[in-house]
Amino acid sequence: MVSAIIVAAGKGTRMGPNVDKLFLELAGKPVVVHTWQRFAAARCIDELVLVVRDGMKPAFEDLAQQFQLRKPFRLVIGGKERQDSVWNGLQALSPDAEIVAIQDAARPCTSEAVIDATIAAARENGAAVAAQPVTDTIKESADGKRVARTLDRSRLWAVQTPQTFRVEIIRHALAEVRTRGLRVTDDTAACELIGQPVQLVSSVEPNPKVTRPEDLPLIEAMLARRQIGG
Repeated sequence: MVSAIIVAAGKGTRMGPNVDKLFLELAGKPVVVHTWQRFAAARCIDELVLVVRDGMKPAFEDLAQQFQLRKPFRLVIGGKERQDSVWNGLQALSPDAEIVAIQDAARPCTSEAVIDATIAAARENGAAVAAQPVTDTIKESADGKRVARTLDRSRLWAVQTPQTFRVEIIRHALAEVRTRGLRVTDDTAACELIGQPVQLVSSVEPNPKVTRPEDLPLIEAMLARRQIGG
């Protein structure tokens, strides 16, 4: 069985005060609905776990009914940090789950092709992540004011989601993070901690995340174009 965890418990502070980016309407639907629909429609996914903020379960239940999201799903409450929310999601997986794809709810353009590719890579190698090679020149700065050095972009990748794993591997990795009292910014960093190799899966199509207000026009245009194209 292949499961997906959609992490929808963050606050999204970079979007601005009192703005819940997951419920912003783009191309006629809330951001989180676009993400949910992509995973609900993916033939490679058998069940969904949505990790939501405390008090938000009724709102997500309403979305499921309004948009007729029929694939089996469970709602669980998130934790203080993203890694805690993922941990809670892992505890809610079906006992039969062998592979789990972990997705940011604010990344609504992910294609079924990249979901399927990360699942295949995780099944073979244990862990995989959607990513794109960095094309901009990257500078390092110690103080945020002056350039310290230029990094070799040929070796740099921007990681995205889904980040996909054999279930026992990501559980072991995050358990180690929790035991050591560490904070990681993504799930593959937990795998690095235990020495688990992570395969890069090139995301050929754009796969942006809604983070700042300036992201909205481009992502809305992408979603509208995909709806027109079916």
